[in-house]
Amino acid sequence: MGSQALRRAVSFLGMVLFAATAAFAQTQPATKEFSPQEGQSGKDVVWIPTRTTVVDKMLDLAKVTPQDYVIDLGSGDGRLVISAAKRGARALGIEYNPDMVEVSKRNAVTEGVADKTQFVKADIFESDFSQASVITMFLLPDLNLKLRPQILNLKPGTRIVSNTFPMGEWTPDETAEVGGDCSSYCTALFWIVPAQVDGEWRLPGGQLVLTQNFQMLGGTVTADGKTVPIDSGRLRGDRIAFTAGGVEYTGRVLGNAMQGEFKSARNKGTWSAVRGVR
Repeated sequence: MGSQALRRAVSFLGMVLFAATAAFAQTQPATKEFSPQEGQSGKDVVWIPTRTTVVDKMLDLAKVTPQDYVIDLGSGDGRLVISAAKRGARALGIEYNPDMVEVSKRNAVTEGVADKTQFVKADIFESDFSQASVITMFLLPDLNLKLRPQILNLKPGTRIVSNTFPMGEWTPDETAEVGGDCSSYCTALFWIVPAQVDGEWRLPGGQLVLTQNFQMLGGTVTADGKTVPIDSGRLRGDRIAFTAGGVEYTGRVLGNAMQGEFKSARNKGTWSAVRGVR
């Protein structure tokens, strides 16, 4: 075969192969983009999206502002993270399902908040969320209990919001019901991580002994040789308030010290205490 004929044969063969490849490509179905389905199985829970009205109520209870860093544990399709970002907050979603992570990223781009959001594929029980000022979740009660020790070790004042499910015997600081067209999973539960104050504290000329059950306080105040019980003791983050012997005490916990004001029917002033033996 001459060189010219050979070139024509090679060219013809190339055209045939190109046409066959193109035809094959056209017959292949396009890769279908993942679309989440309500009730789909997950690592720890099935996915039930939080209703928009409940998302709004949760963020309202936490009083989310542009100064906040919100972390959503089990972030699903990213709706709560995206809503927090629309309020100006930085927000992170921790989600185990990589397909849901990609859905969340696309949704954030669509909603114009990709610059304020981050989504990571991770196990919430192996994640560090200590930098959050607000934690949100829609998990089952046993999962909340498993997370509770880590949550209670967060910085006092960190706000926690759960859709519907409680934290065992840790009573919410606030509860809000969502009405309207919300027919299931319509309760927002809110807590503020309390400072750890259980134990003995030295007062000038006396002693303060506190017994702590989450944000609720009991104990005694001893001064001038007289011991009186504490009533109505409560923590709200690092803010402390209690009554003893008809005197109302309010103040702030600053690590191993407290300081604040007191008032009674006949007197008012300032008080302070330092931690003794716990």
